[in-house]
Amino acid sequence: MRATQAAGPVYTAAWVTWPGRVRRCAAGGPGARGAGGGERAPARLAPCALRWPLGAGAAPGPPALCPPRGARPLYSAPLPGPRQVTCHRVGTAPRAEPRRQTPAATSAAPTAAPQPSRCHRAPKATMKKEVCSLAFFKAVFAEFLATLIFVFFGLGSALKWPSALPTILQISIAFGLAIGTLAQALGPVSGGHINPAITLALLIGNQISLLRAVFYVAAQLVGAIAGAGILYWLAPLNARGNLAVNALNNNTTPGKAMVVELILTFQLALCIFSSTDSRRTSPVGSPALSIGLSVTLGHLVGIYFTGCSMNPARSFGPAVVMNRFSPSHWVFWVGPIVGAMLAAILYFYLLFPSSLSLHDRVAVVKGTYEPEEDWEDHREERKKTIELTAH
Repeated sequence: MRATQAAGPVYTAAWVTWPGRVRRCAAGGPGARGAGGGERAPARLAPCALRWPLGAGAAPGPPALCPPRGARPLYSAPLPGPRQVTCHRVGTAPRAEPRRQTPAATSAAPTAAPQPSRCHRAPKATMKKEVCSLAFFKAVFAEFLATLIFVFFGLGSALKWPSALPTILQISIAFGLAIGTLAQALGPVSGGHINPAITLALLIGNQISLLRAVFYVAAQLVGAIAGAGILYWLAPLNARGNLAVNALNNNTTPGKAMVVELILTFQLALCIFSSTDSRRTSPVGSPALSIGLSVTLGHLVGIYFTGCSMNPARSFGPAVVMNRFSPSHWVFWVGPIVGAMLAAILYFYLLFPSSLSLHDRVAVVKGTYEPEEDWEDHREERKKTIELTAH
């Protein structure tokens, strides 16, 4: 065997290699020169031609090339940049050798796409790809809209109308119905977080990317301000009051208030993680209903202590509109966020840990992770495209 230096991509009937050293069969091929310098007609193809994979097309063309190491199936033009290879195990059987074919049969075979390899090349996923997708912007907008509607209805139920003051039961049911309705309506678009504490907890639980979490939190805070601002503009002055801004009640200290918010948000986050976990095989009923009841439960208890936040955006929106930031406003951020994060650590790392490797976990945070099912779908779509092009 002797080697030649390739100046560019070298194509065979079914294989392509990048610049490097390419093996050539010692037997040569059609058009090889003999010892006397004259052309000699080949009596038969080189033995290594038998190693060409099926679907190589009409074979007696260039000198027969054995598929070198690093060769890749020729689907399209070479992809720029470094190659990324993703291999998936298919059963435990050893890899089958390509079917041998006689030169005559190879020559007569019609041109067809090469058989897909078990090791297929994955397009390099980047964080930019996630951010620039239309689905990402739809999800961010859904979080903005859902938080706007949630804050509008929740705070609206707590307005102090002169004809009838709101009751704790009324406020609790209104918040629960609002969150349940929005989770059912917009959950399929964005996941229905509607809460910065839940979004950050899902980030800690390795369920969403860092960039998505940042955009979600920003959309939720802006949505809460918009919802509170619309309600402030619509509500009459004698019913507006303080727009249900969260505050400490009944001589509750900031430390105790933080613990209350932590517990309330902890049970809400556990309910969300459990009712929306796709790994569960037992019946879970309606996740939207479960989450709505969890919010109602928190308000039935928490209103007496802090007015019940469980959601930093719910507290931030009316505080911005009314310009009323009390010294204890931090309670409504630290309590819910810490409670939701503790629930995420308990659920995703202790009770129901994920089987993802460390590399996959980092990819999830970076926004470059794609499940194996997505690669299989991508390969099937690529295969259909190749077949249509071949015909």
